[in-house]
Amino acid sequence: MPGENLTRDEARERAALLSVDGYEVALDLRSAVGDGDGGPRTFRSVTTIRFRCNEPGASTFADLVAPSVTSVTLNGKDLDPGEVFDGSRIALEDLAAENELTVDAQCAYSRTGEGMHRFVDPEDGEVYLYTQYEPADARRVFTNFEQPDLKAPYRFEVQAPEGWTVWSNGAGERVDGVWRFAETKPISTYITCVVAGPYHYVTDSYERTLEDGTKLEIPLGALCRKGLAPYFDADDVFLVTKQGLDFFHEHFDYPYPFGKYDQAFVPEYNLGAMENPGMVTFREEYIFRGKVTQASYEARANVILHEMAHMWFGDLVTMVWWDDLWLKESFADFMGTFANVGATRFKDAWITFANRRKAWAYRADQLPSTHPITADIRDLQDAKLNFDGITYAKGASVLKQLVAYVGEEAFLEGARRYFKRNAYGNTRLGDLLSVLAETSGRDMSAWARSWLQTAGVNSLTPQVLLDAEGRVAELAVVQEAPESHPEERPHRVAVGLYRRTAEGALERYARVETDVEGPRTVVAELAGAEAPELVLVNDDDLTYCKIRFDETSLATLREHLGALTDPLARALCWSALWNLTRDALLPARDFVDLVLRFAGRESDIGVLQMLHAWANSALVHYAAPQWRATGEELLAEGALRELQAAEPGSEHQLAWARFFATVASGGTDLALLKGLLDGTETVEGLDVDQELRWAFLGPLAAHGVADESVLAAELARDDTASGKRHQVRCLAARPSAAVKAQAWAQVVESDALSNALVEATIAGFDQPSQRELTAPYAEKYFAAIERVWQERSIQIGMDVVRGLFPGFQDRQETLDATDAWLGAHADAAPALRRLVLEARDDLARSLRAQACDKSAADA
Repeated sequence: MPGENLTRDEARERAALLSVDGYEVALDLRSAVGDGDGGPRTFRSVTTIRFRCNEPGASTFADLVAPSVTSVTLNGKDLDPGEVFDGSRIALEDLAAENELTVDAQCAYSRTGEGMHRFVDPEDGEVYLYTQYEPADARRVFTNFEQPDLKAPYRFEVQAPEGWTVWSNGAGERVDGVWRFAETKPISTYITCVVAGPYHYVTDSYERTLEDGTKLEIPLGALCRKGLAPYFDADDVFLVTKQGLDFFHEHFDYPYPFGKYDQAFVPEYNLGAMENPGMVTFREEYIFRGKVTQASYEARANVILHEMAHMWFGDLVTMVWWDDLWLKESFADFMGTFANVGATRFKDAWITFANRRKAWAYRADQLPSTHPITADIRDLQDAKLNFDGITYAKGASVLKQLVAYVGEEAFLEGARRYFKRNAYGNTRLGDLLSVLAETSGRDMSAWARSWLQTAGVNSLTPQVLLDAEGRVAELAVVQEAPESHPEERPHRVAVGLYRRTAEGALERYARVETDVEGPRTVVAELAGAEAPELVLVNDDDLTYCKIRFDETSLATLREHLGALTDPLARALCWSALWNLTRDALLPARDFVDLVLRFAGRESDIGVLQMLHAWANSALVHYAAPQWRATGEELLAEGALRELQAAEPGSEHQLAWARFFATVASGGTDLALLKGLLDGTETVEGLDVDQELRWAFLGPLAAHGVADESVLAAELARDDTASGKRHQVRCLAARPSAAVKAQAWAQVVESDALSNALVEATIAGFDQPSQRELTAPYAEKYFAAIERVWQERSIQIGMDVVRGLFPGFQDRQETLDATDAWLGAHADAAPALRRLVLEARDDLARSLRAQACDKSAADA
């Protein structure tokens, strides 16, 4: 049998053959506690599936990834597990018209965040369980038909250790020692869920009177580990939840269909969150142990609303196969920000979207692995890698443009019809386009061809001709497409003209909305306008494009970027300047200079934190190696200056403190960090809480100032799961050949570490200040990755292949070694080759940008 990697063709054949009537799943999780026997820890999983077959006598298979199977019974006949089970599939032959399959198996607890994840809290020894399945890991917990278009209702029952609570998609109660849960609506395998353990649980409720006069009541719950309970601001989680439920009920005209609404914040989570209906799971890092900026609260609200939007887009109506993953993820990503602005206190969330989410999309869309939003997903490995910046952020950006194109009400009415027609069913692209065509009166096929079925990002550049009186004679927008993806697209844009006022503020004085089509579009309405100092061709961020500037506009930004008064316009200009830097059109040192001169005036905290990340990337990846030491010194001086000037106790002060720690490298800077830790130095208003202590310890460890004993003492002070992750990261960051060898062995040669500790070790291993120390690992990386990919779970494989690529060995020899590996491994798993190709592209981009930066210095 082909094994774990289910193909689209296999899923299509099975869907044509079967209809599933229901699942009954019984799990015995009492083995989660107590001493193990030294082998893999397992739990008993008994599944009964009732299903119909359209061709009696045909054969198919059920999915199960498990160490062993005790028994298999099909239609009352016992099958030999040794003959029908191959480790990932159960062969089913001679099917009847109506069938009943029962499988009794021993399934394994996970340490990789896939399947039934088991976590032992180092703080108190408590054990916590939760499941995570997307795209296809439910088969690690119970036998099923693991594909999104074979929906069915589920009944779960769970035996758990004494003192535990168990949650699933439906409401549950404990009867005679067994937790039994209400039958679900028809849903896909990947969004079923079980959470179990001694979690801290808080409840609330939501009520709403519907248009027909009936009352909708939704029990709300929120849970986390007991160790995080003192930090759990469940009131704010519930506030955003209720605001979201109000918003989506007002706009979707389809009552929330899944009964209760629990939200679990769980440890060692691989993702941001997962939209299991009635039982949403989140990474517990969304519970803040220390002071964070409003950007963190906004991001959490966005994720809460993103997952809630999935209750309709994804759970109620689900894609047939992973090709149309965007049908749920692009919509949820758009709706997260749309609802954040429309329903919560985060009214500037579109600025964050323009600055942060789109940066993710622009990067992904310029990689060699870029793909249309509607992708070609051949199998599950393809699917796993397509949870990317195209499917999420580009898709959401394109939907934002669609709203500008068809109008908000036509867009929402299309969504309402889509839900009602396809409730509890599965859809493809055409199902959505047809309702949008109905509600908008527009032909959606041309739009879909340009935006959903082609890849790549266009650049839009203004051309300004002035007349003899100094007014605009002609303003045109030039559209360009890369050679690799030469598609020119229709763009609905706003073109804004800006000049400085007498007081020096850079403000917009003219704005025109227009449709850009083809290589050059003249904006006739702006003829006769006063000469602009800045032209912004995607003002208000209506379309998805890379903004370019004419020479006058770029010169204006170099001198007056901080004078731009509109925060969204400012964010768009910063994003455009960053794209110029990444594209080797603006020297990295010039971008760093802009940050040093103007970031201190940035009012939007999310934009400021993004600028900090970009400035650091410009220094470590895109600056000429000869200038790095100078740039490091300049950034550290600038960060310290802004830290000392910031309002005491403000979130800007906190952001600058964290950035200072990121770029600190000189003896004086490191001494200040050490003094802030031991209390001999202070910055007025700066509370060095536990999370900030670890942020300061990272650079101290990387530069050899904080040794193992210092880190051990800090762990004793913060002996928690979070503290352990921080300590592991800092230990791996120390500048020692023995340390690097140990970290490498722990991640590459062993599978003893959990996913969270693998992630922490990789984060510490590769430091920009340790290029020489980690140089020997470039060769080892290429020798190891194919074996790692074959032996480890796909999540850990992705972490290792991405995280340990020798990107800091930024020289031609590393590029040549990457090309040599790709040339010699043409038959390697496509998903593995994709990851290496992406890393190669990042490295090549770094080398181009470094050459640009060096040329600027030589000029």
